[in-house]
Amino acid sequence: MPDGSSFRRPEKPSALNVLGGVLESCSLAPLTGWFRDGCCNTDARDIGLHTVCAVLTAEFLEFSRSVGNDLSTPRPEYGFPGLAPGQSWCLCAGRWEEARQAGHAPLVNLAATHAATLAVVRLEDLQAHAA
Repeated sequence: MPDGSSFRRPEKPSALNVLGGVLESCSLAPLTGWFRDGCCNTDARDIGLHTVCAVLTAEFLEFSRSVGNDLSTPRPEYGFPGLAPGQSWCLCAGRWEEARQAGHAPLVNLAATHAATLAVVRLEDLQAHAA
């Protein structure tokens, strides 16, 4: 029987960002991400694909509220602090694309935006809104 010194659990591979590098943290304050780990990580359960690390603006927050997703109002029952302009947050890729098409897309931290975003948003569009 092995002594355990040669047995190692495989490490979880690092997620990649849209630039092909290791995914960086988006925000720890407020704590963001599908897993609330500060990163825009995702998995098969993340139907909304919360993978775009956006730097929020008042214009985007108003747009989001107007289409039924109020991100500004605190919701303590869900542990949600409410968001303000200048903060970073992992947005749904589809919502970011919707905002871009409407002319209200916030800036994007490309190094903290998960590569899975590219299934919904073109890299050129993300680069055009790079923070």
